[in-house]
Amino acid sequence: MRGEGWGEGQVSVVTPTLNAAAMLPANLAALRGAGIVREVIVADGGSSDETAAHARAAGARVVVAPRGRGSQLAAGAAAATGDWLLFLHADCRPEPGWEHAVGAFLTAPEAQSRAGYFDFVLDDQAFAARRLERIVAWRCRALALPYGDQGLLIARTLYDAVGGFRPLPLMEDVDLVRRLGRRRLARIGARCLASARRYRRDGYFRRPLRNLLCLSLYFARVPPERIVRLYG
Repeated sequence: MRGEGWGEGQVSVVTPTLNAAAMLPANLAALRGAGIVREVIVADGGSSDETAAHARAAGARVVVAPRGRGSQLAAGAAAATGDWLLFLHADCRPEPGWEHAVGAFLTAPEAQSRAGYFDFVLDDQAFAARRLERIVAWRCRALALPYGDQGLLIARTLYDAVGGFRPLPLMEDVDLVRRLGRRRLARIGARCLASARRYRRDGYFRRPLRNLLCLSLYFARVPPERIVRLYG
């Protein structure tokens, strides 16, 4: 059953949440009225706040899943009915013009064989935010490693072919894009505005350094269940 208020488009939006009541309404508002959106599925990991209530009030469908982004994303994808899946974090929202860019991406001849990601932008005017955005752009270009806070648009057929999200508590995004590989990743051509609250809280130097350490441990085959303790 599709959430009331959403269109009859091709894209199922899947958003994992955990106590995201303060951030989710802006995310859902950015999607509302987009004809390309078929449904919005909020995959909740057991929130104790008003996350589920906000989601239902906006017309989204709530799916309860085991806590952990990988498990939640997988559960949301399993419940989705669209031919395309757009995975989007609760503290991120696509900027105006995104629907046109996604529509162009979907109609490209090679669309079914590739996955798309948004350009990363932070809601902070600080110089450190612009520097981090440039680093993220380089990481995507040079290393083919877009993260979950950039969204991921992928055909259901391709998602299923590569095995989808694994039930990992952390690095579920890196795990999936590595299985997709550089040749099947492409920029959508629109920006996604991400919350800078964690960088403001932890610092624009310390937070990226911790993220890099977590990534290095993952590449060194340290289990994500252990890395998540460092990530916080």
